[in-house]
Amino acid sequence: MNKSFKFSHQLRVRWSEVDAQGVVFNPHYLTFADIAVTEYYRAIGMPYPAAFDVTVADLYARKTQIEYHASARFDDALDLFVRVSRLGRSSFDFHIEVTHVEEHISTIQMTYVHANLEKQQSVPLTQQFRDACISYEKVPPEQ
Repeated sequence: MNKSFKFSHQLRVRWSEVDAQGVVFNPHYLTFADIAVTEYYRAIGMPYPAAFDVTVADLYARKTQIEYHASARFDDALDLFVRVSRLGRSSFDFHIEVTHVEEHISTIQMTYVHANLEKQQSVPLTQQFRDACISYEKVPPEQ
């Protein structure tokens, strides 16, 4: 896939994830993305939630956009390519490409915001997280 991705995670489509047409039921792509993002955090040395002080501030999904290009089916081995494409003051974007062999299955964009639990307001991302993303990525995230 795209050489701008350093990280990828593979998973296999299970029977429970396909619909009556024999293809992956579309909401499962959010689960696939969540699994890949969790593995990405481990890869950059920031395993979630251990590396984050979630008692004060946590990461919240703000926006998700999925574009479907083809259908994944039962038992397909999917490769999910993940990178942080943007780092803002208190939010960041994941760009995820889902493929099967050479076929481009979907593109997923996810925005997360770092927010204080008590005040329910955004707070700056930690410098440790910013540094981990920047040093890990092949292509520096937009800032």
